[in-house]
Amino acid sequence: MPAPLSRRRFLGRAASAGAGLCLTAAAAEKAASPSSPPPAPAAPVPDWPRWTGSDERALLEVLRSGRWGRTSGGARVKAFETAFAARMQAKHCVATSSGTTALLTALGALGIGPGDEVVIPPYTFVATFNAVTASFALPVFVDSDATTFQIDANKVAAAITPATRLLLPVHIAGSPCDLDRLAALAAERKIKLLEDACQAPLAEWRGRPVGTRGIGGCFSFQASKNLTSGEGGAVLTDDQAFADACYDFHTPGNAKRSPSSGRGANFRLTEFQAALLVSQMETLEAQAKLRDANAALLTAGLAQIPGIKPAGLTPGTTRSGWHLYMFRYEAAQFAGLPRAKFIAALAKAGVAASSGYSALNTSAHVKALAANAHYRRIYGTDAMARWAERNACPVNDRLVEEAVWFGQTKLLGSRADTEKIVAAVADVRRRAGDLAKV
Repeated sequence: MPAPLSRRRFLGRAASAGAGLCLTAAAAEKAASPSSPPPAPAAPVPDWPRWTGSDERALLEVLRSGRWGRTSGGARVKAFETAFAARMQAKHCVATSSGTTALLTALGALGIGPGDEVVIPPYTFVATFNAVTASFALPVFVDSDATTFQIDANKVAAAITPATRLLLPVHIAGSPCDLDRLAALAAERKIKLLEDACQAPLAEWRGRPVGTRGIGGCFSFQASKNLTSGEGGAVLTDDQAFADACYDFHTPGNAKRSPSSGRGANFRLTEFQAALLVSQMETLEAQAKLRDANAALLTAGLAQIPGIKPAGLTPGTTRSGWHLYMFRYEAAQFAGLPRAKFIAALAKAGVAASSGYSALNTSAHVKALAANAHYRRIYGTDAMARWAERNACPVNDRLVEEAVWFGQTKLLGSRADTEKIVAAVADVRRRAGDLAKV
């Protein structure tokens, strides 16, 4: 297991990667010159997921064993839990069938239910919201920080009420939110902190992997994730009682490890998924180092292009998981070229990008909760109307209009591939006036 990444090692790694930053900057400057030809198309997005003979053998071994599930006598789920806990420096791991069921398991183990409020960010996948509403608790949105894309920790205190039971921040894109401030606030207000780290395996806060600053952390191994088994998840914790409660909640049978709450589910990981995850972990660190280096190159190059604002890392971050590479696009600096046309122009240059999340807090799915018959019965019609008003997030509203994403596979190419991405963005800016007219 690699040693924890200290701030000094993190800066050293970035400096090492920076040996080629001048070349990246030069590529961007050349591409931005009106007299220069368009840059060569970027390399195609690498296939994902990637598999090896080790993955194939692991799956066949489970197939031939006839022991395909946690309760069938297999050993792979336990082996993965042990390996993942060790890699993430956690004392306990409970593997689940998905990242969403990891969240459901954790909230179930904490006894979150009707009448409870849970603080979440608006810039996240809908699963964070769905996990809260599955327990008939009330999600309360806190605005985003425009620089980091993370939940604005400075605004969380104002959202806490006597009904608040849980802070559920998300390490969006694999980069940690402000865990120091949130952990201190949770302790001060005597409420729980649970990290939604579904995008953040290997991410580190002050040299230690995320997932155990509060009561625990939830992870996803869905098909797009940096560590994947197609579907899968896990809850990490240093708290024995919480680990036992998670185990009891996620499995409907077997002897219980803690007093029953009368609630439970079947969210177990299969032996196939676990075997694949153990095998995939063999290449996880090497891929992560490549993402680290290419992200540093990309940031150095893109930051020199007016109108491109790479997402910053929250001070205290010593490693990002780099599930996504995010930046803000300022159309005014690109001759008013709409973001959709910017992304389309990048696609023509062989650089796949997306506009990322829409505003979750104002989506039709979230707004429908105010009219949900069960929620009106639990909280009252007037309270649900006020809830909708509480969820205004003006910074996030602007953020979702400016955001652009590269998926994690864009960080698995060569240095030349990364330089071509920077050159492609610079070239779009050079041609923005003409592109805006089309």
